[in-house]
Amino acid sequence: MGEILPPKPVKLFIGMLSPDAALFDACADMVSSAYGPIDYQSRIIPWAYSDYYSAEMGDGILRKFIFFERLIDPAELSSVKNNTNRIEQSFVRHTGERQQRRINLNPGYVSEAKVVLATTKDYAHRIYLNHGIYAEVTLRYAHHHRSFTPFDYTYPDYSSETYTSMFNTARDLLKTLLKSTRE
Repeated sequence: MGEILPPKPVKLFIGMLSPDAALFDACADMVSSAYGPIDYQSRIIPWAYSDYYSAEMGDGILRKFIFFERLIDPAELSSVKNNTNRIEQSFVRHTGERQQRRINLNPGYVSEAKVVLATTKDYAHRIYLNHGIYAEVTLRYAHHHRSFTPFDYTYPDYSSETYTSMFNTARDLLKTLLKSTRE
């Protein structure tokens, strides 16, 4: 029988999508008050991988990622996703009977072995966590490549060199933080 051990802490991140870059700073402030200081962030990246959000958000969608210094227990991911859903809702624009989401917040975490995303949508490759939230391992770390690599189902943007490079940097930061907590 295997020994039951607590999981290693992981590096929380939130991916943000919006046509309004000013919302990135507003949301970063809100999530920082809950999850602590940001120690790494991406530049703002044009997002043209799909038209999935176009009807809801319009054209010119941008992407930004923020990563948090404070490591979390991976079991916290579902509560983070529910919190980011509430934050998204606070920015919804009501036009008559229609609601227009202005920002999409996608939390996940980086471990030494994988990048995990939280979602409200079930699918064959997703595992239910709790409180209506599922988890998807979207990238895996391949030691022979010294990089995160995608699966067949990985979203095209997460499969890009831009994203894998960013997650490799976040993994290096995680390893440094884990090492400093052991010393």
